[in-house]
Amino acid sequence: AIMTFLEKIKQPDFKKNVLKVALPFFIIVTIISLFINSSSAIFSGNFDDVYQINFADGKWQSFFGYKLFFSIVYGIWQTIKNT
Repeated sequence: AIMTFLEKIKQPDFKKNVLKVALPFFIIVTIISLFINSSSAIFSGNFDDVYQINFADGKWQSFFGYKLFFSIVYGIWQTIKNT
């Protein structure tokens, strides 16, 4: 029998399984994004530029916000798909 979306969410391990998927996805996407946005600054060791490009003046909110949102959505999707 196929469980409904709400039945899957109510399972005790649902949140733990979402976190198991979402956290590594978030870390990988963050690292890739940092390299895409500021690879030359990273390789030259100029971490002040990395900070200015990605995090200064409130940029950190959108930098992490989108990745966090999509990581949680991806984690929920994968957990529901594999439950």
